[in-house]
Amino acid sequence: MNSFQFLVALTASFGGLLFGYEVGVMNVVLVMDAFRIFFKFHNWNGDGLDEKGQPTKDKANMMYRDLKEADNKATLEGLITSSFVLGALCGALMATYLGEKYGRQRTIMIGACIFTCGAIIQGISARHWAMIAVGRLITGLSIGCNGVLCPTYISEVAPAKIRGTLSSCYQLMTTFGIIVAAVINSIVWYYTNVKPDGLGQTRNDIWKEVSNFEWRFALLFQVVPGLGLALLMCFLPKSPRWLCSKDRDEEAVEVLAKLNAASTSDELVQSELKAIQEDVAATRAAGSSSFGELFSPVIRRRTFITFLMQLFQQWTGINVIMYYQSQIYGEIGFTKFMSTVVLPIINNFVNFVSTFPGMWGIERLGRKTLLVIGSLMMMVFHISTWAFSTQTKNGKTWQYLAVASIFLMVFSFAWTWGPVPWVYQAEVFPLRVRVKGSAVGTVSNFLNNWIIAFVGPALMKAWSTKTFLLFAAACLLAWVYSQFYVIECKGVSIDEMDAKMAGIITYGYLSSEALRQAALMSSYIKVQLNLDAIDSNNF
Repeated sequence: MNSFQFLVALTASFGGLLFGYEVGVMNVVLVMDAFRIFFKFHNWNGDGLDEKGQPTKDKANMMYRDLKEADNKATLEGLITSSFVLGALCGALMATYLGEKYGRQRTIMIGACIFTCGAIIQGISARHWAMIAVGRLITGLSIGCNGVLCPTYISEVAPAKIRGTLSSCYQLMTTFGIIVAAVINSIVWYYTNVKPDGLGQTRNDIWKEVSNFEWRFALLFQVVPGLGLALLMCFLPKSPRWLCSKDRDEEAVEVLAKLNAASTSDELVQSELKAIQEDVAATRAAGSSSFGELFSPVIRRRTFITFLMQLFQQWTGINVIMYYQSQIYGEIGFTKFMSTVVLPIINNFVNFVSTFPGMWGIERLGRKTLLVIGSLMMMVFHISTWAFSTQTKNGKTWQYLAVASIFLMVFSFAWTWGPVPWVYQAEVFPLRVRVKGSAVGTVSNFLNNWIIAFVGPALMKAWSTKTFLLFAAACLLAWVYSQFYVIECKGVSIDEMDAKMAGIITYGYLSSEALRQAALMSSYIKVQLNLDAIDSNNF
């Protein structure tokens, strides 16, 4: 790998930074007093809380506002949070058309501009949940689109030996975006929510707004990474595979030469070009792609693997923790400062650092091995989090043990189930249906993410920390799925994936089913070639 290849992969993975910031910013914004009062999640009559979060009438000891929760708080919170994921779901579907027509590079750039527009709408929102929900839906369109195309783009410019490592840069930048959002907005929260003006003064209008600078700044700051990605993508090359699919071979060979730091006549460059051209020719011979083809005998297994992998990724419970962690820490018994500033930053740092072992292990241990290990680890830590949380009234030791279990669960996710699904879906499909196949995985991710985001507040309100037992059960099912259904594809080039999924090169022998499927595809391609030849002769 040369420096230019790494720069291309790193820049494209900045799409993950946008995703991460959007996730991280909402955890803090949802507990900002001004945001809660503005959208009528809570009201405030002027009463205050002391440092430990207990009501007090002594103005000298007042540290925080004593907000009163509205009856519809959980519903509104779920609507605003989940609208982003609903937009991402639609964006993933849009990516299929846009990515194939306009190319991966250009569509990612457009997606970054859409993200910027959504961030502006959120930041200038009027006092109704619908406007901020629309803004989050628009940013979601961008994230869903780029969630499909960024890993796909990276996989198409990266060498096969380190494709998994570079593709996991998307997940790394997602975790980095979360920690950036946590640090910036925790500082904003501290200076605007600790000892605010008006503590202890009776408010006749309990729904009256307070200064909204804190949450407007937090949401408008998303414009910076959005414009940054759009600008950087202007300098990146188009995917050589996409260029060849559009009969722009001369441009493709120039891109390959630049990626390999060689001349266009170099043997390696010509070899890669020939492989891509052969893949494109075979793709065309087999006809144009459709979503129905994802369920053909040759491809359907990888479609189901991808869909279920992204489903289980969400039902590990990771996004309930990331979206609502400050509220979870408060439920366990920590102070506002610890719940909003200290613990989220530590947790997000754990999430970021833990991605590096995944980048190492994804090529050395393999995709399947990481999934198996991760699902078992997460199940154990979900159970321990619940067990420790039931004892928190017996002392702070139990509170810290519960939080440690949450951190360990996040660690278990970040180096296994965090990067693997994105890498897997970007590499298992043939070129002709690659964007469509990746879209199916991303749609599954965001559909289940939307469900989790919407029901998360209600689950935590009804079940409290028993919710972790639900996620433990989901992790057990994820282990069964990983152990007995997922197929390893470590070190296999994209062009060899058909044989791998058909079972031809998995164990070194030809199974009858593998032969049947291989014959089916071969026959189909030959028929299409003969039809093309007949058409050419008639012409």
